[in-house]
Amino acid sequence: MDRPAAASNEQLPPPYNETYPQQYPQPYPQPYPQPYPQPYPQVHPQPYPPPYPQPFPQPYPNETENKTGVAVIPPTDHHDNIEMQDSAPPHYTQAFEDVNCFSEAVIRRAFVRKVYLTLVVQLLITVGIICAFIYWDTLRKWARGTPWFTYTMMAATLVLIVVLSCCGDVRRKVPLNFIFLGLFTITEGLLLGSVTVFYSAEAVLWAVGATALVSFALSLFAMQSKWDFTAASGSIWAICWTLVSFGLLCAILRSQYLYIVYASLGTLVFSIYLVMDTQLILGGKHKYSISPEEYIFAALNLYLDIITIFLMILQLIGLSR
Repeated sequence: MDRPAAASNEQLPPPYNETYPQQYPQPYPQPYPQPYPQPYPQVHPQPYPPPYPQPFPQPYPNETENKTGVAVIPPTDHHDNIEMQDSAPPHYTQAFEDVNCFSEAVIRRAFVRKVYLTLVVQLLITVGIICAFIYWDTLRKWARGTPWFTYTMMAATLVLIVVLSCCGDVRRKVPLNFIFLGLFTITEGLLLGSVTVFYSAEAVLWAVGATALVSFALSLFAMQSKWDFTAASGSIWAICWTLVSFGLLCAILRSQYLYIVYASLGTLVFSIYLVMDTQLILGGKHKYSISPEEYIFAALNLYLDIITIFLMILQLIGLSR
């Protein structure tokens, strides 16, 4: 009797099966070969796409503007076009022009106030000096006996007028402009005082009152008039030089009637000058205007016009007596 086969630790392979052909132990599958890690592909930087072309801003149609050119907003209950339209943005140039006009008007009003305040101070100083020459007997007698004083003040006045008119740095820089204007006002007052001593106090007061009335009336006329006297400045200048030539003729002929005609024409010419200078200061719709920086020059022009009218009226009153 055969001995049974000894048990072996060896494991026998499984029987062959056609359905699963690979049943024998196989090595583990090897992984597929992998490439080295590569960075992500980079592209060159591209510029941003250009913006779409935009149309230029156009103003609203003429139906929404009145005759003055100011845009008019339709009422809220107007619903003819509620949907948003693909149109150009509104045109705001007119609004900015209104703001600029408003600021310019404010600056012009401040300039006018400064000019007339300076003019009032000049006239008060001048009237005070004239009153001193008229009512102070010692000074009155001294001025009558010293003609060189009148000629000296005349030369000083002419020099200061040239400096203030031709030197822009002098009349624009503070306080240099006020110093020179004060010196001119004092010398002009002394000159007028030395002239008025040859007239009676009553005649001088009548001339002062008439000059004040004429100047006030002409200033109101210049503010309200639609006539632009600034456009005729060249013609007025020619008439002024004609008047100067006629004055030289009167000084040679020494006729009382010629003096009366000369004083009458001088009053008329410098009245026109006062209207023109007032319109130059006011600006607005006039053809020419003075810069707001030239308040000293503007006050000087008005002062000279008023003083010249005063001298012409005083001469007329003196010749009529």
